[in-house]
Amino acid sequence: MYKSIFTVKKMDCPSEKNLIETKLGSIKLIQKLDFDLEKRKLIVFHSQKDERIKNYLNELKLDSKLEKVVEIQDENNEITNDSQSQKKLLKTVLLVNFGFFLFEMTAGLIANSMGLVADSLDMFSDSIVYLVSLFAVGGSILLKKKVAKLAGYFQIFIASFGFIEVLRRFFGFGEMPDFSTMIIVSILAFIANLYCLYLFQKSDSKEAHMKASWIFTSNDLIVNSGVIISGVLVYFFDSNKPDLIIGGIVFLVVINGARKILNLAK
Repeated sequence: MYKSIFTVKKMDCPSEKNLIETKLGSIKLIQKLDFDLEKRKLIVFHSQKDERIKNYLNELKLDSKLEKVVEIQDENNEITNDSQSQKKLLKTVLLVNFGFFLFEMTAGLIANSMGLVADSLDMFSDSIVYLVSLFAVGGSILLKKKVAKLAGYFQIFIASFGFIEVLRRFFGFGEMPDFSTMIIVSILAFIANLYCLYLFQKSDSKEAHMKASWIFTSNDLIVNSGVIISGVLVYFFDSNKPDLIIGGIVFLVVINGARKILNLAK
């Protein structure tokens, strides 16, 4: 087993990490990629020496430099145990988020709340992030790209339809949402995201795809809070406008996120 250590000066966010992961995914000799975005370091674990690793990184034009190649012993167990732990965590948060996607979507349609529908789609977006992260833990890069593309197009379609519906209701005579359902369901989603955030903090993983997942979950708490506040405003002002405003904002956020997913999946 070998460990190649690279400095990648232009690697400072999960986008570059995904580019590297996709580019190197075709090299079957690679066992694991370990990213340190803060120090701009990439450690590649591979079973044999392969010049393609350095060449492929150079093709990305991220100002990468090979620092050293080290032969190591007994690394397989560490890689396997770490991967199994990450997979278990990601599967848990994937199930939580996909479950709440179905729950919130159903509740949003019944309660006539575009805020809940939009929030449910945001939960679905996170489910895709966690699913893609699962493929990043020793999975197929080709399958990862296919899942990302399918999910990206699905999100854009549903979110665009939702945003059009928000505009129709905003300038028409849209139904009044059930504020109590909005608040209760959003509080439950908030608790679910807190639980996922706790799991990520407990894992203390330093890998980039796990850090990215932690950031997505943190942002979800803000969205959940927005829907709760809009539910309170619907009650006080007896108007559907707060629900439509938060719904429109979240739909736009989802569309932008889907656009980024499609760019990374190219």
